[in-house]
Amino acid sequence: MTMSVSLAIRAALAAAVAVGALAYASSVFADVPPSCVKGVDLATLGPTSIVGQGPHGEKAASPEVLKLSDADAEKVKAGHFKVGVSMQTVNLDWSQLQVQGITDTLKKYGVSVTGVASAEYQVDKQIADIENTIQQHPDGIISIPVDFTATAPTYKKVSQAGIKLVFMDSIPTGLKHPEEYAAMISADSQGNGQIAAQILASCVDKGGTIGLVNFGVDYFSTNERTKGVRDWMQKNRPDIKMKQVDFTDPAKVSQIAGDFLTANPDVKGVFAVWDQPALDTLSSMRAQGINIPVTTVDLGLQSAIEIAKGGPLKATGSQRPYDQGAAEAMAMMNALIGKETPAWIGVQSLPVVQSNVLESYKTVFKKDPPRELLDACSAAKPACN
Repeated sequence: MTMSVSLAIRAALAAAVAVGALAYASSVFADVPPSCVKGVDLATLGPTSIVGQGPHGEKAASPEVLKLSDADAEKVKAGHFKVGVSMQTVNLDWSQLQVQGITDTLKKYGVSVTGVASAEYQVDKQIADIENTIQQHPDGIISIPVDFTATAPTYKKVSQAGIKLVFMDSIPTGLKHPEEYAAMISADSQGNGQIAAQILASCVDKGGTIGLVNFGVDYFSTNERTKGVRDWMQKNRPDIKMKQVDFTDPAKVSQIAGDFLTANPDVKGVFAVWDQPALDTLSSMRAQGINIPVTTVDLGLQSAIEIAKGGPLKATGSQRPYDQGAAEAMAMMNALIGKETPAWIGVQSLPVVQSNVLESYKTVFKKDPPRELLDACSAAKPACN
């Protein structure tokens, strides 16, 4: 086959694929209102300040309050401190960015990270991780609890051992500030939920029904996301009916969401509580030939690609996990030199839609978008940029 014939065949195939994709896109979302996403002003999308409150009703403090003076920075460097990290999992982009933000920031001030434990959502594993870290005698521990109640007695041992403790996203039951922990840093989860709700509402006709794929564990940050969606809908789109399905094992979301959608054919849009459950819900939808708009919270590479393509995943209210990790590190260093920090420090929400997904990726990941995201966006121009 000559090169010219080969190129001609490739061009013809590309044209056929493009026509097929256009026809598919036109048919898939034929019943979605023209206002879907386009009817929302990105400049005013989402809250302008922290919406939620801390687990005990605290008002949010800004990460700016954690800045160290030159003298305090020297104290930290002179301390040669060591800090351990205990995560619920390290198999998420969110977790990896948190750890990177923590590690990079501590390193700037000469603080070493002794290790990063990953509980993989198992309570017993996290209890063992915390106890093992205590035995290493670090000066501080930064952790996200897997469970509010079951891990609380173990976390109490941290302060009893004279070790400073900073939480990300949630606080175990009964722990008191500042005696037993220095600070809790989280995204504005309610604000992120509101972003997801506002976009989803633009894609659902009056009187429609949406489904909430919710984490069925009593967990502060995910509770706040779903609350943000419900509160926004009840205030701004009371005509929309809401149905909810809960999962407790993230590995089973695809089956649970699929069964829910099969049993509820009236559902015309879905909110999933973070990006991986959203992607698993998309898998179930595709397997069943269901094509309805989905929104979520968090931004990972795969969810960014889905948003860039302009398919069912319309938007996310993104956390800024690297920035949150940096704030956790700053809170820890304040605590290590004896400075009291606010109980709750909130990190601002970030709306992500097709038109700003590349810029948002850089904001969240602190690096240029990878080739697969650039390619997905290029194929969807001019809507994606």
